[in-house]
Amino acid sequence: MSAATTETNQASVAPGARRLRELFARPGAVRIAGAHNPLGARLAERAGFDGVWSSGLEVSASQGVPDTDILSMSELLAVASSLAGAVRVPVVADCDAGYGNAHNVMNMIRRYEAAGIAAVSIEDKRFPKVNSFIPGRQELAPVGEFCGKIAAAKAAQRTPDLMVIARIEALIAGWGMDEALRRGEAYAQAGADAVLIHAKGSSPEPILQFLAEWRLPTPVVVVPTTYHTITATELAEAGAKLVIYANHGLRAGITAVTDTFASILRDDRTTGVESSIAPLATVFDLQGMAAQKRHEAEFITPFESRARSVVVPGAADAPVEDAAALLDHQTSALRRSGIESVSLATSADAPARLPQDVA
Repeated sequence: MSAATTETNQASVAPGARRLRELFARPGAVRIAGAHNPLGARLAERAGFDGVWSSGLEVSASQGVPDTDILSMSELLAVASSLAGAVRVPVVADCDAGYGNAHNVMNMIRRYEAAGIAAVSIEDKRFPKVNSFIPGRQELAPVGEFCGKIAAAKAAQRTPDLMVIARIEALIAGWGMDEALRRGEAYAQAGADAVLIHAKGSSPEPILQFLAEWRLPTPVVVVPTTYHTITATELAEAGAKLVIYANHGLRAGITAVTDTFASILRDDRTTGVESSIAPLATVFDLQGMAAQKRHEAEFITPFESRARSVVVPGAADAPVEDAAALLDHQTSALRRSGIESVSLATSADAPARLPQDVA
């Protein structure tokens, strides 16, 4: 089977993409939370979020590098794929500026689709991009160039399920509402399944204005990182469909771990933090140990049911050649019976471990 056929088959059975489209077809807001590893994805799923955002900021921060297109597509894809494999809810991947031009975008789409990703978000910045909340350089790509990326993305996907989200950075770059609306309409016409309007002020008013002036049926995605006082319900009532809580797990973890480590060093023991950190039982549960134990009982012969060891009496009075042959015969028979450890009783009645080639 060719690699292309394998990718096609994988993409055709990805349930996350179909699930996301079903969520978009229902009333109300779809809420997803950011993660940078499978553990975070499972925490988001267990909390009740509709999906997981494979956050470029979170993945970059977890690797100790800035969110400025330093990590490669393969590195970010590996994380997104691991999230999709760990949860049942859809995974939406932050794909920055598409990792290059339209050729790069088409390659990206094929690989993310094959990995079971439900949607990809591409922003209309020049590559390499800079995180939207970093002051300074925020260079936008020409509208025509970015429309070409969107069209290329839609042409590259192998199933109709994958969603391509066009992220509008005009408000981030200070280009104004008219430009944001103009770009959004162009991206929708180029084939985007949804548009993401991004902003970094503390007030939700620019977002609410965009939603009020948006006239196309293409769904709108929002990311209330800085304008956090507005609720997802209020955003949905204003016209937003997908609400992304993009980096709150990462930020919560930084605070919690910092406080915990400081407390341990201050108190010279962990007693003061034990009541506020997850017990090991929770860790094992999130790892899937219960399922592993069920599989072990079903598929693996229990270790306890096998004889662990036996002592073979030495043939002290036999010639060396005969003793070695007898020992080899006895050891082989015991191995076939499932004996795991064979020891040789010496003349002093003290068991001696057989050499590695015998034992």
